[in-house]
Amino acid sequence: MTKLKLLDLFSGIGGFSLGLERTGGFETVAFCEYDKKARLVLNKHWPDVPIYEDVRTLEHDGSIDVISGGFPCQPFSVAGKQKGKEDDRHLWPAMFKLIQKHRPTWVIGENVAGLIALGLDSVLADLESENYRTRTFVLPACSVNAKHRRDRLWIIGERVMANTNNKRCKKLNISKQPKKQKQSGRSDDEIMAYTSSKRQQGQGKLEQSLNSEAASHRQAINTFPGGESCQWAVEPNVGRVADGIPRRMDRLKQLGNAVVPQVVEVIGNAILEAEKLES
Repeated sequence: MTKLKLLDLFSGIGGFSLGLERTGGFETVAFCEYDKKARLVLNKHWPDVPIYEDVRTLEHDGSIDVISGGFPCQPFSVAGKQKGKEDDRHLWPAMFKLIQKHRPTWVIGENVAGLIALGLDSVLADLESENYRTRTFVLPACSVNAKHRRDRLWIIGERVMANTNNKRCKKLNISKQPKKQKQSGRSDDEIMAYTSSKRQQGQGKLEQSLNSEAASHRQAINTFPGGESCQWAVEPNVGRVADGIPRRMDRLKQLGNAVVPQVVEVIGNAILEAEKLES
């Protein structure tokens, strides 16, 4: 099977690439990460993959099938001033320029849920202006059995080809569309898919949520292929006090900034299933 070529932006320590490559259907051809210590991690685990340092000046040759990126969340996070597009750390425009240049089949974006009110409509309008059909989901880490919530907004765009019936995006399945609930009534393991945008309310944009893939992932998540356990620990083994681990604060910062690879793996498998419809 020919693997989809991935350009991984805002790479951090490689959560996107780890999750997508675990599906067996993706190959990372380049990273882009400004943090020097995160680049050391990437270089250790992907020694043969080039790493660019600035998304605003990135020049990459070669075909790209997928562009992924958790563009900086600080402009939209409730922990900050929520300046949105007025924040100089707002780097979605730089990611979008690369999408315009390479025109990948798939775009996978990630951000905090605060983006829904402070810029999601603009991001979706940009993608739609380049003929991408879009769908958004709020997928928490607990949806893949993690012991913490960690809500994150996921944006999936699929480029609509001229003169095709676009079967792929119509059949992109991650999870059942949940019934609408009051904010206080959300269950911790529910996959939410609601935004204030009318695009998400029955307008034909990736009509079904990512359904069968999430169900099969839940059944398999407790074991690796070799049979050993991979159940999430109640408390991660990172320590709570100073214990002599070198660069401990740097490691914790990188883990905190990373996406959850298990969530990305679910999305990657759903994309591969959708790709089969065109093969």
